[in-house]
Amino acid sequence: MELGISFEKILLIGLVAVLLVGPERLPRYAETFAKLVRRAGEFMRDTKSRVREEMGPEIDEVDWRKLDPRQYDPRRIIRDALFEDDPAPAQPAQSTALAEPAVVPVRTSMTRHEFTRETPPPFDDEAT
Repeated sequence: MELGISFEKILLIGLVAVLLVGPERLPRYAETFAKLVRRAGEFMRDTKSRVREEMGPEIDEVDWRKLDPRQYDPRRIIRDALFEDDPAPAQPAQSTALAEPAVVPVRTSMTRHEFTRETPPPFDDEAT
């Protein structure tokens, strides 16, 4: 995993640390920082192994890029959800062959209703 930290940046951070902390306290701070980095690495390895144990072998088959929320456009998701056709309801089972089949209206597309001052949208006083 590329973090985008170059050698020059690390050298600059080290130089600033030497100036701010001072040469007499720098070894102690460097040791503490190294312990922190080591513990963070162990934590990450433990977390990875626990996730692998719980998910099993299918974790290698997951396409993680497909699950990245940054790839989705919220406008497209909402538009698709609002204008997708509703599935037709299941028809009840017929008890006899002579019974007439039930006619179920199927909505094929969303219609948009324009509201005006004369025909305002519905309002429920008890809901608010």
